[in-house]
Amino acid sequence: MARGGINKVVVQQARQALIARGENPSIDAIRIELGNTGSKTTIHRYLKELNGQQPVASEGGIALSDVLSRMVGQLATQLQDEADLKIEQAESAFTRQREQLEAQLAIAQQALAAAHQQHQIDVAALAAESEKLLSTQSTLQAEQLRSASLNQSLGELQVRLADKEEQVKSLEDKHRHARDALEHYRNASREQREQEQRRHEAQLQQLQVELRQLQQGMIVKQDELTRLHRDNERLLGEHRQAASACRAQDELLEQRDAQIQGLRTILAQAQGASEEMRRQLDVQAQNLEARRDLCTEQARQLRQLEEQLKARDEALHQCQSQLSAANAAQ
Repeated sequence: MARGGINKVVVQQARQALIARGENPSIDAIRIELGNTGSKTTIHRYLKELNGQQPVASEGGIALSDVLSRMVGQLATQLQDEADLKIEQAESAFTRQREQLEAQLAIAQQALAAAHQQHQIDVAALAAESEKLLSTQSTLQAEQLRSASLNQSLGELQVRLADKEEQVKSLEDKHRHARDALEHYRNASREQREQEQRRHEAQLQQLQVELRQLQQGMIVKQDELTRLHRDNERLLGEHRQAASACRAQDELLEQRDAQIQGLRTILAQAQGASEEMRRQLDVQAQNLEARRDLCTEQARQLRQLEEQLKARDEALHQCQSQLSAANAAQ
């Protein structure tokens, strides 16, 4: 195939130009005429083809002129060269296109093989994922059933917890009221005891002074005064016993208050034993009521002792009056 720009027509034109100038159309001369382009082998091949062509004769044996022969030859050569050039270009384009298509086909085949392999992998992965999905769906259904059961149990527990909280709140209110009442009663009892103790101590001191005065001037009434003194000591002992009993009752009430506080702590820690705690609180309330009745009885006894002391005071006053009358009579 000739280089770009060199063909048989161009070589023929350069040859004819050299001949017209009367020069020898050699390979080097033609190459110089073409501007030093084209290979000598190609120029030699085209010259050989041009020299091998014979002039065309007519049917009557009359030869055409050399100019017409050259023109026809040049035109035929040019057409042949252009056809060859187009064929070569078409073959070259077809070859390039075929190579490109073959390369694309190889790439497509490789891509198809890779896609087929990937498809098989995807099918296997899809089957595995399907199995996992079925297993996951089964697990999900089981978990949903379990969750529903747990939610139902949670609702029941919440209802029970609310009920227990209401019960505990009611028990706390009852306990608070009982504690307030107990505190009020204890304060009142303490104040009453203190007042009674102060009054009795004052009365005792007064009686002791009066007894000492009576002992100095009442020899005649010594026996009666001695008896009164013994009665007074007995009443004092009873008063002390009563005060000791009241203090014991106060300590017992404080112990009961501590026990109630402990029961409240146990009640807060064990909500499930609320009924037992309620029973214990009822028992404690009964005990407190019994203690309250006992304190009431002791208060009644103290009032009786006060009445006896008043009677003793009146007797002492009578003795003093009799002693004064005896002294006046003397």
